[in-house]
Amino acid sequence: MTKIKEIPIDDRPIERLLNKGSDALSNDEIIAILLKTGTNSISAKDLALNILNKLENINDLKNINYESLIKIKGIGKSKAAIILAAIELSKRINQEIKIIKNIKMNHPSILFDYYKNLLKDKKQEFFYAVYLNQKNIIIKDKLLFIGTINYSMVHPREIFKEAYLIGAASIVIIHNHPSGDVLPSNEDYHTTNKILEASKILGINVIDHIIIGNKYYSFYENGEIWEKI
Repeated sequence: MTKIKEIPIDDRPIERLLNKGSDALSNDEIIAILLKTGTNSISAKDLALNILNKLENINDLKNINYESLIKIKGIGKSKAAIILAAIELSKRINQEIKIIKNIKMNHPSILFDYYKNLLKDKKQEFFYAVYLNQKNIIIKDKLLFIGTINYSMVHPREIFKEAYLIGAASIVIIHNHPSGDVLPSNEDYHTTNKILEASKILGINVIDHIIIGNKYYSFYENGEIWEKI
C-alpha cells in the first residue's frame, strides 16, 4: 500500500487538481480528496478504490447508501456522511430548477421539471405538498410521507396543518411512482378524493395532484380536479 505522503507531490490528487484541473483526476482521486485521510492501515486513495470496487460503474455511486458505505473497511460515520453529502450536492447542482420557492405555478410541467430530478432515483414513493399563495406563487414545499401511498398514511390533517401555519391559499400534492409508470392506481384516486373532500370543508383548494415518473400525470390536466391553475 502506498500512502499519499509517499507519492511525489506533483502526483498527489490535490496538487493534480490545482495544477491540471479537476477534469484531469481519476474517479478514485476525486473520492480520495473528499475523504481527505485514510486510516493507519489504508490510504485515502485505496479507500476510494474500495468504494469504487463495490460498484458496477461510477453512475451507481448515486444510489449508494449509508449502510453500504460503513460496511467498507476504513469508512466510518464521518467519511460516509462526506460521500453522501457530495452525492446529494451533485444531484442538486444538476436539477434544471434549483429552487421552487417564489416560482409562479401556472402549469404542471413546472413542478415536473423540478421533481423529476429530485425523485428519479428513489426506490420508494415520496409524497410532497406544495403550498401556494393567492397569486399561485410557491411559498414552500414539504415532504410529508415516504412509503407506499395509502390513505391511512396520507392523512389530510398533516397536509392542511402546514397550509394554515404558513397562510397558504392552495395546495398541489405530488408523489412519485418508482416504476416510472405514472397512471394513477386505485389507491391514488382514493387518496386524492379524500384530500379533495377535506379541502372543501377546510376552505383551502387542492389545485392538482401530480404523479412523477418517466413523465408526469396531472389530475388537473385530465379533468379530475377542477380548480383553475
